Amino acid sequence: MNASLQKRLRGAAVSILAAGFLAPAAFAQTPAPAPTGVRGAIVSASGDNLVVKTNRGAEQAIKLDKDTRVAAISLANINDIKPGSYIGAAGIPQPDGSQKALEVHVFPPALAGTGDGHRPFDLAPNSTMTNGTVGDVVASNGRTLTLKYKGGEKKIVVPEDVPIVNIEAGDRSLLVVGAKVVVRARKNPDGSMTAVSISAGKNGVAPPM
Repeated sequence: MNASLQKRLRGAAVSILAAGFLAPAAFAQTPAPAPTGVRGAIVSASGDNLVVKTNRGAEQAIKLDKDTRVAAISLANINDIKPGSYIGAAGIPQPDGSQKALEVHVFPPALAGTGDGHRPFDLAPNSTMTNGTVGDVVASNGRTLTLKYKGGEKKIVVPEDVPIVNIEAGDRSLLVVGAKVVVRARKNPDGSMTAVSISAGKNGVAPPM
């Protein structure tokens, strides 16, 4: 993989999975507001303008600019996750300290280390995101994964019905009417929204993030 493609891949995935954690506080004069998540389907696409019908039924206009990054989301298989794989898992904390997965996304080897760590996430109330390297894999009522990251590790329980997807490099050709998307957008002073990053499903896949 050439350096340019690797840089583009890493930029897309970091923005999608670690938005709001990119700038060290030591260098920030005023913390930037965390991007807003918009989840739904594209109902209009024209040039640098999208309209997304959100999962709550409202329509949201989204602007694109030269810095908007796009990633493609495709289906993955849990049997492809092995010790040493690098993955992200959104989950809900359990009483025993484990995380019950809501979704799992698999990074290509070139992106190992992206968004490494454990942090709050906005998929559901009290949900978290854990990105790390798979250690042990135990098959029992789905899969239980030991996910290791710098400074710690978490046990991730993955039920049989949890969506598992690959994250790949994408482009704006994916942003068509009907495509399922997850947008991370910043709110502009005039109230409009500009996409920082977009995860777009391939072949009808709905990004679970």
